[in-house]
Amino acid sequence: MTSSPAPAPLPASNPLAAPSQLPYQLPPFADITAEHVREALFAGMAEHRAEVAAVVADPAEPTFDNTVVALERSGQLLSRAERVYYNMTSAVSDTRIREIEREFAPLAAAHADALRLDPALFARVDAVHAGRHDAGLDEEQVRLVERYHLDFVLAGAALDDAGRARLRELNQRLAELSTAFDQNLQAATTAAAVVVDDPAELDGLSEAEVAAAAGAAAERGHAGAHLLTLVLPSGQPALAKLRDRELRRRLYEASVTRASSGEHDNGPVAAEMAHLRAVRARLLGFDTHADLIAADQTAKTSAAVDALLGELVGPSVANAGAEAAVLAELAAADGVELAAWDWAFYSERVRAERYAVDSTALRPWFELDRVLVDGVFRAAELLYGCTFSPRPELVGYHPDTRVWEVTGPDGQPVGLYLGDFHAREGKRGGAWMSSFVPQTSLLGTRPVVFNNLNVTRPAPGQPTLLTLSEVTTLFHEFGHALHGLFSDVTYPRFSGTAVPRDFVEFPSQVNEMWALWPEVVGHYATHVETGEPLPAATVQAIEAASLWGEGFATLEYLAATLLDQAWHRLDPETVVEDPQAFEAQALAAAGVASDLVPPRYRTTYFQHVFAGGYSAGYYSYIWSEVLDADTVEWFKENGGLTRANGDVFRDRLLSRGGSVDALGAFRAVRGRDADTGPLLRRRGLTAQPA
Repeated sequence: MTSSPAPAPLPASNPLAAPSQLPYQLPPFADITAEHVREALFAGMAEHRAEVAAVVADPAEPTFDNTVVALERSGQLLSRAERVYYNMTSAVSDTRIREIEREFAPLAAAHADALRLDPALFARVDAVHAGRHDAGLDEEQVRLVERYHLDFVLAGAALDDAGRARLRELNQRLAELSTAFDQNLQAATTAAAVVVDDPAELDGLSEAEVAAAAGAAAERGHAGAHLLTLVLPSGQPALAKLRDRELRRRLYEASVTRASSGEHDNGPVAAEMAHLRAVRARLLGFDTHADLIAADQTAKTSAAVDALLGELVGPSVANAGAEAAVLAELAAADGVELAAWDWAFYSERVRAERYAVDSTALRPWFELDRVLVDGVFRAAELLYGCTFSPRPELVGYHPDTRVWEVTGPDGQPVGLYLGDFHAREGKRGGAWMSSFVPQTSLLGTRPVVFNNLNVTRPAPGQPTLLTLSEVTTLFHEFGHALHGLFSDVTYPRFSGTAVPRDFVEFPSQVNEMWALWPEVVGHYATHVETGEPLPAATVQAIEAASLWGEGFATLEYLAATLLDQAWHRLDPETVVEDPQAFEAQALAAAGVASDLVPPRYRTTYFQHVFAGGYSAGYYSYIWSEVLDADTVEWFKENGGLTRANGDVFRDRLLSRGGSVDALGAFRAVRGRDADTGPLLRRRGLTAQPA
């Protein structure tokens, strides 16, 4: 990296110019505009380049402190701005933010390349790496050096001049395409919402859901009508409830065809991204993009991914087929042939009739605040000794956002937790966790983390009632939040969830186990009107019914996972001209094509892999679930929800972030390598469901 004049400092009037003076450095959202963020992003990139140029120009021999630690300390302004910016693009996007996103995405890619592809900077990192075992470094420091070196190598630092130039071109174009995919998807999802003119067609939805649909229609200019908005996956919650079969068909088809035609068609975008990723992988010395990604995960190889997925396909197809036979009988009794848009409706009938579980009828027991405060927070209190205190005077980035301060068992400060739970226009679908401030003792910061969900907003004055699936999602995302909150590392590179992609879902999936744990569900699941607790018999019925539908759930997940792998096993010579035909061929070749069970995400709305960080990595959820299911058995074998178990899990795994080998952290808890048996039993994949 060539030296450049010091950049002009960001004006002090910009709220991001210096670390926030609010508790835990919470960004001063009330003062931040999109223009402030844009200004800080550009100033942050310039400042970061100058800081790194100073590292490169240092005449002293490269050392851990003057090279690796100096890099860890660099880029703080850019990091502050980016964390606010990325939240804006995902949670409060508008026309101006989308303009900034299109402008910044290729520049951000170029900035990253300028650092990682600088031969002089890599030479310093390489020198520190070569001498790491003779420099008196501790284990975390050695790991940091190795992590930096691998980051640079996988980013192309070892390429020649021509290779680096080509890589920059590829990364620039991929950044532009990723932004286009995300913006197309947001626009297409909004446009695909189903307008219902006759309220009689909504038979099966609750009064609150009908009112919410009326409110959504009014917000979008459909006065007097109702609007069924789409969530991100193929399956839509209303499909389990709507009695009008034609409306079910309309809703299903709106979901699975979104962003597949017209001005927001993501098919060509995905195809070009897959091709360019293949070209980039070959440039970096890998056969495919999937091989490149696996090299930096706990899986290590695509063959290991194939081995796990191959173990699951046959049983999941068989189980889904057995479920389909049951549902087809029910549909035939109604005089119809079972179709994909009927599956959730008749599956819900099976739960109600066979297992006495009516998912719709459960919602009054799952009021959002009760689930969060008396369920999610309580489980963390029992397990880890933490308390969560509302901080209403602290302002979030949207009026929906609320803030809690987290303290540890001895009253010591831990960090801040922000929750933003309702769907709205300008917010992408799905649920996620991220952070505004990472924990790091090097910089002296404590964590500020947040969760986003997309729960339908109720009519004014009505409570927010969750489905059982949304309850599980809330516990899951909070597991990610705990991973960030409990971080206790020295270096920013290792903070919180900075672990391999196929490990990051593991702690969050473990946290799902507490949703129906007796000491937890008995505390939060009370009827919103009567205060009646959810009967123990109902909880038992839910657990008894847990295997029903696992064939469908596993098959739809595997279909998406294998689709992701197919796109990212392409060689550089292959250019897909017809993305929909490619998708159909890929699913058939993998043995997971089904007219009744679509992939959880089809290509054109597979945000995880074309506008997120999961390209060739969607397998991570099932890979992590192997670890999760085995760990759940460990908790149960050792007494369940106890402080002793919580302390072990926090101290040996959650707090370590990326500072230790991920599977080594698992072994430190479990005492051995993971076993797939618990996962197979959990999903009923050793036998067909009864």
